[in-house]
Amino acid sequence: MTLKHIYISVIAVVIIALTTLQNDKSKETYSLKTEVAPVFAGDVIILEFSSNSNNMVQLYCSNSYGSVLLSPDIENKVLKFHIPESIAKKSGVLNWQLITATNPLEGKIIVKPKPSIKTIESYLGPPSIEAGGTDYTMLVVIPTDDLDNPLADSTKVQVKHQFLDNQANDLIFTKNGFAYKNIYSYQPSGRILISSESLGLSSKEYDVNVMPAIPTDFSIEAQRIHDYADSNQITTFETSILKDRFNNVISDGTFVNFYITDKNGNKTVTSGASINGIAKSKILHPDHEDQWTVKAYIEGMANSDSITLDYKQAVSDFEVAFSEGNRIINVGPLQSFMNQKIPDGLVVKLKVYTNDNIIDELSQESYNGYVKFKLNEDRFSATKYNFVIETAGITKSYNNITYE
Repeated sequence: MTLKHIYISVIAVVIIALTTLQNDKSKETYSLKTEVAPVFAGDVIILEFSSNSNNMVQLYCSNSYGSVLLSPDIENKVLKFHIPESIAKKSGVLNWQLITATNPLEGKIIVKPKPSIKTIESYLGPPSIEAGGTDYTMLVVIPTDDLDNPLADSTKVQVKHQFLDNQANDLIFTKNGFAYKNIYSYQPSGRILISSESLGLSSKEYDVNVMPAIPTDFSIEAQRIHDYADSNQITTFETSILKDRFNNVISDGTFVNFYITDKNGNKTVTSGASINGIAKSKILHPDHEDQWTVKAYIEGMANSDSITLDYKQAVSDFEVAFSEGNRIINVGPLQSFMNQKIPDGLVVKLKVYTNDNIIDELSQESYNGYVKFKLNEDRFSATKYNFVIETAGITKSYNNITYE
């Protein structure tokens, strides 16, 4: 026999063998022996398939935890697949598919959560809401079994809450693994205590603060020991008790701005935060006769009425004395409304002019009723100057003062 005939014979044998094997595989049949019924999470799950051969096939399983490819135990042409505990303990739908070359099978197993409860997961938010009955907080409850599976839908959950003298008990049911309840605020401010219960197991206690709503308009008043403009005493501004529309005292720390407009239209602002519903702020008296219009604002929410304060002139006149070649200028004594020396700290300004052009402006605060200006020879040469002295709203001018 020639080499060519030997090659042809070998190829023919291989083709016949492959054809026979393919024919054998095409004759393989598989059928599910296990009755597929819903099971509980954590149960042992075994799928058995009968076959007319002992050929090795695999089972593909998949659920929300992941996927796995299983090999069977084969005994007397019966294939047994043991579903791993890591997948069997997860409730939900377990999909499977028998991977074969001829008649692949597929199906699903419903894995139910255990009927007994182990824990209650609960979440609440927001932790503070506005009084008035329109704002609310939401309680979400998830009863779970000992494998951390949410219990079956329609599981009963009782939601209890207490506020002041009111107590409420609401029955809700789980859906898609959880239940929720919106708990609305009341008109008074205070604290709501909330808990839940399912199948005899209670959650921990939660609390929600019912905060006052936005404040309403209010009034203000001013307190002062006298009405003289001495630049020393203090005027205190005070609000009425700040409340919301439900008569709740607003929260401490609410910021109030007091805007002051003098008779020339200049504006000043002083601020204070509320304590026990009242906001206060202080400001020094002006140093000259003036009239203030005061209005308070809680920015973007509420404002007060306007009040008017008149301040009388405290210093009616003062003396000015020149000495040491007119280089020392003494201002004083500065006397207040009872002829007493003005408290220390009254500002006195000295403006120096030449030919109507200001060349310098000096400022000092009074001490013991007097102010002293000393004009340096290096800065101010021996020539004629005009001086303007201003304090307590009084202005005095001295012209053609010559330095020696």
